[in-house]
Amino acid sequence: MNNTAKITYLLNSGFVLEINDWAMIFDYYKDDNNLVPEIIKDKKEVYFFASHVHFDHFNPKINEFSDKVTKYFISYDIKNNLPPKDKTIILEEYVTYEDNSILVKSFSSTDEGISFYIEKDGWKIFHAGDFNWWHWKGDTKENIAFARNGFKKQLKRMENLQTDIAFFPVDSRLEEFWDLGAREFCAHTSVKNLITMHNMSHKLWTMPEDFPNKDKISVWCPRFTGDTHIIKR
Repeated sequence: MNNTAKITYLLNSGFVLEINDWAMIFDYYKDDNNLVPEIIKDKKEVYFFASHVHFDHFNPKINEFSDKVTKYFISYDIKNNLPPKDKTIILEEYVTYEDNSILVKSFSSTDEGISFYIEKDGWKIFHAGDFNWWHWKGDTKENIAFARNGFKKQLKRMENLQTDIAFFPVDSRLEEFWDLGAREFCAHTSVKNLITMHNMSHKLWTMPEDFPNKDKISVWCPRFTGDTHIIKR
């Protein structure tokens, strides 16, 4: 079993995760440096995940890699430009797919589509998609309450989830509330490595002193397209 993971940032919520001879590509949006073809060319297993239909999370270009792809895991709300049927698993909310190589469980979101929990070769991985506590300053009281209640309702289904790597939004557009969702997620689940995402400004977030389970969590905030990070387990 390989105990080293390499993560490469693409853009927005797009990442490549490499462990040993396999790779996972999450929410492919743009790859201006053409990193993905080089990364996957020698991999024995390649998995693509698309959490929802928004253009900054799903790009039909992923179909061009089908010769190298083992499986595509696609959210139910993506209806057009789907990858080849024989390699594609369409996931509704709260379903589990499992074969001899991988386990994928879907959760709902607080926006469109789903989020992913994955187990492979002893690694436990979570990618939130657009699941977050979207508290927008200046929004109506009703919308703020709706966002809070929706997030907390969904989080109850994730209570005590254990992950080695969790990709989660920390979006600077939310200003002082940008880590509200990450705080709650890390308070109610067990996260070893938090990877921040959905932050197109690339403003660096640093973990506050009062962040839940601060001493147990390592954080990586990608700074630019192509930025990489190594995790040793």
